[in-house]
Amino acid sequence: MPNESAVPVLAVVGRPNVGKSTLVNRILGSRQAVVQDVPGVTRDRVSYDALWRGRSFTLVDTGGWEPAIEGQESLAARVAAQARVAVETADAVLFVVDSTVGITDADEAVAAVLRRSGKPVVVAANKVDDTKAEADANALWSLGLGEPAVVSALHGRGSGDLLDLILNALPDVPEEKEDTEGGPRRVALIGRPNVGKSSLLNKLAGEQRAIVDPVAGTTRDPVDELIELGGKIWRFVDTAGIRRRFRENQGADYYATLRTTGALDLAEVAVVLVDASDSLTEQDLRIITMVIEAGRALVIAYNKWDMVDEERQQYLEKEIDRQLYTARWAPRVNISAATGRHVERLVPALEKALEGWETRISTGRLNVWLTGLIAATPPPVRGGKQPKVYYVTQAGTRPPHFVLFSSGFLEASYRRFVERKLREEFGFDGSPVNVSVRVKPKRERPGGRRTKRAAEQ
Repeated sequence: MPNESAVPVLAVVGRPNVGKSTLVNRILGSRQAVVQDVPGVTRDRVSYDALWRGRSFTLVDTGGWEPAIEGQESLAARVAAQARVAVETADAVLFVVDSTVGITDADEAVAAVLRRSGKPVVVAANKVDDTKAEADANALWSLGLGEPAVVSALHGRGSGDLLDLILNALPDVPEEKEDTEGGPRRVALIGRPNVGKSSLLNKLAGEQRAIVDPVAGTTRDPVDELIELGGKIWRFVDTAGIRRRFRENQGADYYATLRTTGALDLAEVAVVLVDASDSLTEQDLRIITMVIEAGRALVIAYNKWDMVDEERQQYLEKEIDRQLYTARWAPRVNISAATGRHVERLVPALEKALEGWETRISTGRLNVWLTGLIAATPPPVRGGKQPKVYYVTQAGTRPPHFVLFSSGFLEASYRRFVERKLREEFGFDGSPVNVSVRVKPKRERPGGRRTKRAAEQ
């Protein structure tokens, strides 16, 4: 993976349900990691940007680590493997132990791995909610990793002292100038559960970056990775699958869905994965609509294409044209995340979508086009009067936004007509296009009442 910056990395490890994600949220000062009072909520290794006393560092939250199960063919074993990778790639380690339980066999096994790693380790004796519980933390000296820092992730007790110890463990790095070009383009992988988002991220990264399991809903936190593809560096973000009804989600699934929508808000372009071996669902269409309403560039990737026979392929094309009428402008690619077939086609699709998303048309060129359009197809009569469209201007990009100035209200159907003609003339492939109307105020008649009225649709 390309090196994003010289910011030091801290891996947060420990067995399941000792409070790692709660402590991560305490360090970050906000609820960014998904937390629920059951073991196994965090599964992938998830990175966050942290800051303390003016020093930046990357915090990597991990799933519960039980070395004894590594190598097995199970979800828990793959979670443990991700934790080991986090330690290997970190500059220092925060080892979280539940002081109310004491040292378990799993804690001893993790401590042994950490001692052999040679990495600086800070031991956090968590769930020390009062002075009475501090005596229990002294038993953690026997882990052989130095003095344990007493902390209550839930209540914040001792978190400042813990952060000071973390800064001491992390290496000093020189400050670097920020990238004035804005950094890699951000790509969100979006879709319903189990359509292959994590498999695609792993294939693009060339490693087991996100955990893949046949059980839907394995990913809960957004997992991001810098990936070189087509000669460029991209930041791909794997997200939790968006379930059928948002309001029915509970606990970890509810917060995981919030993280997904947050990742979409931070992205520039979304790749919506659809299972090509299955019919388009209402949820697929709802997710595509969500991307459009968020104003992000859009690429639709039909995954598992290698599992689709020729007859189904022909039927699918007709199905797509019929059901995806609101997003016919989105580039489409047919891929197989499992085998890597045609994943290289994502690059030109992403570049086309981002180009459409950032396109700006000059006002002069727009109004020459508009004059011909109005002459051929004037707006429909409303209330016995035909509105006059005076001119058009592009108010913004990312996505393109156009404002029509007129003498009266323009029907939604006519605005959709204008959008369609804009696309035919100027492109905007892969990007939503917003068309709004501003009604110019009427002039005040001499000796009469004010008749000024402004409205925007």
